[in-house]
Amino acid sequence: MTDAREVTCRPLHTRAWWFLVGLGAAGAVLAAARAAHHGRLLDGWLGAGLLLALVGAVSLHKVTARVRADAYGLHSRTLLRRRSVPWADVADLQVHLKHERNHRVEEVRRVGLVLRDGRRRLLPLPQSWSRADPAFDAELDALRALHRRHGAPESGHVPVVSYRTAGRGLVGASVLCGLLLAGAGLAAWFVPGVASGERAWKSAVPCTARTPATERGECLTTLSAVIERTEAARPRQRGRLYFADGRPLERLEISYEDARKFRPGDSVELTVWRGGVREVAGERHVWRAHVPAPGEPAVIAAACALAAGYPGAQVLLRLRGRRLPDDEVLPSALPFAGALAGTGLWLLPLCYLHPTSLFSSPVAVAWAAAGSSATLGLLAWAWRATRVRTPGEPGEAGGSGAAGEPAVEGEVFLAARFLEHTDYNPHGFGTHIVLGGGAPAVTPHSGPGRFAAKRIPVERLTVRNVRRARGGDGDTVPRGWHIAELDDAGEPVRLAAAPADLARIVRELASARTPANAGPSTP
Repeated sequence: MTDAREVTCRPLHTRAWWFLVGLGAAGAVLAAARAAHHGRLLDGWLGAGLLLALVGAVSLHKVTARVRADAYGLHSRTLLRRRSVPWADVADLQVHLKHERNHRVEEVRRVGLVLRDGRRRLLPLPQSWSRADPAFDAELDALRALHRRHGAPESGHVPVVSYRTAGRGLVGASVLCGLLLAGAGLAAWFVPGVASGERAWKSAVPCTARTPATERGECLTTLSAVIERTEAARPRQRGRLYFADGRPLERLEISYEDARKFRPGDSVELTVWRGGVREVAGERHVWRAHVPAPGEPAVIAAACALAAGYPGAQVLLRLRGRRLPDDEVLPSALPFAGALAGTGLWLLPLCYLHPTSLFSSPVAVAWAAAGSSATLGLLAWAWRATRVRTPGEPGEAGGSGAAGEPAVEGEVFLAARFLEHTDYNPHGFGTHIVLGGGAPAVTPHSGPGRFAAKRIPVERLTVRNVRRARGGDGDTVPRGWHIAELDDAGEPVRLAAAPADLARIVRELASARTPANAGPSTP
């Protein structure tokens, strides 16, 4: 297919899609007939018909999608839109990877266009729902072959854009950050009102005969009642108290534990404030309603603000790596999550204890100053920990800071793995590479000993390049690792490890190629 002059991508399983289209048409007819005959909007048959019509519309959009590529460019067609893009305007073809939580579908792959003006578009086809899909790979290879023949691709490999790479958009994280900040603002807006209500409850006094009717809601009214029966069926559900003759009210919802402590026939006194029962006092037990404290919405506001910091950190990292290629893996935002968690250790108790006196209490001011200093230190550490490390930069092993490092003495096990299936790494079993005490070898464990080790044929390996991790290297490669591209007797092989460990392994592989340094073979 890579030598074809024209490529046409069509949807798979067209019979199933057309069946759903027919089912949707039947649903639309059912909904129209039901609405015309009964004239009601809330109807089960009408809802079912509309649901089938929606499924049919989506299926029609899927089954009518087409993508055709020829010497001129790419032509895409859907139910509502047709587009044509010449190859001269296409900078690159990418694979957009979306991971699904469904256990049956590991990932969804789609082809995206990167235009010369920086805009990006997703093609409706080809599309794959599995990691190994020869049909998708063949169509992608054919599209890239036409692009190389009639255009000028910017990359020589297939860029894979996933949630870990620099080319992922900022919309999702930005929207989530904005929603959490809005929730924090809304919770903070309730703090003064809750504080006022708590003060009013604490200062409320019993009503007297001289209390005006307009002010009786602000004083405490005591009413007598007799419990007719209680309801406390399940521990996780609310309990209920039912009062005899429905006076002063028919029932009152309380917690399950409190409801079990009252008995039918108990005489109780109800304390009413602002139109609600705040206390039920009897001989066996006294129940008091929870009066919100201002620290509660303050803690919610602070928690939402801290939670907004994580998607905010993801946006920051993507902006920080905006000059990186779209398929390069960005550092993880977990260091910022640690800084936010450390901030929560001092911020949440402060907000709970001093929700309205944050700037008026000397203790709160000193607390906030000390905590802010700690947070700044944590953020500085997170900023440094998430910097983009280029292969061979000064200060890393193998860079300019590794000059004169002593050779390996004894056996050293380094976390590293080859990403391809080879004779010394069958089915990707290796998790570590052992250096020293013999020839370099791949092991499925971290030592000690060379049990099940496979000798690395260093005489066949040649280092071609060392680079940062890309989206096409897979999710099993940690974000901070680097990739060494090796030539194994004409076959490309990738070796992944932490930057310092990878530089050390590459150096040992190079030195082991000489007969003087080559160790004994490992079975």
